[in-house]
Amino acid sequence: MNLALFDLDNTLLAGDSDFEWAQFLISKGVVDRELQEAKNIQFYEQYKAGTLDIYEFLGFQLAPLARHSRAELDAWHREYVERHIRPLIGEPARQLVRQHLAAGDLCAVVTATNSFVTGAIAREFGIPHLIGTVAAVDVENGAFSGAPTGIPSFREGKIARVDSWLESLGLWWGSFSDSYFYSDSHNDLPLMHKVNTPVAVDPDDKLRQHAASRGWRIISLR
Repeated sequence: MNLALFDLDNTLLAGDSDFEWAQFLISKGVVDRELQEAKNIQFYEQYKAGTLDIYEFLGFQLAPLARHSRAELDAWHREYVERHIRPLIGEPARQLVRQHLAAGDLCAVVTATNSFVTGAIAREFGIPHLIGTVAAVDVENGAFSGAPTGIPSFREGKIARVDSWLESLGLWWGSFSDSYFYSDSHNDLPLMHKVNTPVAVDPDDKLRQHAASRGWRIISLR
């Protein structure tokens, strides 16, 4: 059995699910456009530079979840996936996932974006496992607190989260004949170096240079 891990934003998706969720909330009048877009630009520049403070980012991105009921958020989310996400899913990405699933590989999305936003997207691809940043919730009513819980699934945190997930399944890295991780971002280099077969997907400039220097596969899903 092989292990196949997929980054989501700008890898399987031709866009960013967190950004699209914010745009959706703007369209609903839930968040202020000027503030949201200014902060998104700021955080994205930090992300590209490799200087993003993941806790500062999550504090901002998760705050709107705490201001609305879970039922309302769930209803919005279904509309969001239809309007904002399905148009970002290309056939090459679906085919890549289908190939790994058909081969019997253990497949998971591993993303820094929170699991509320990304859960339905992983299911859209037919990927059975999701390792995303976890938004804290009230166990009695499912309401979000607006803060993350546990280790964010970002940079080295992705390795820690995958390690814990594999352990929960009674597995470890040595359980697999081969392991793959598909990503577009240099922020994912820690996990890319952990797997046997890292694959750069429509990579940013830093990752493209790094991948080329090490002879990693570079592919496009666009």
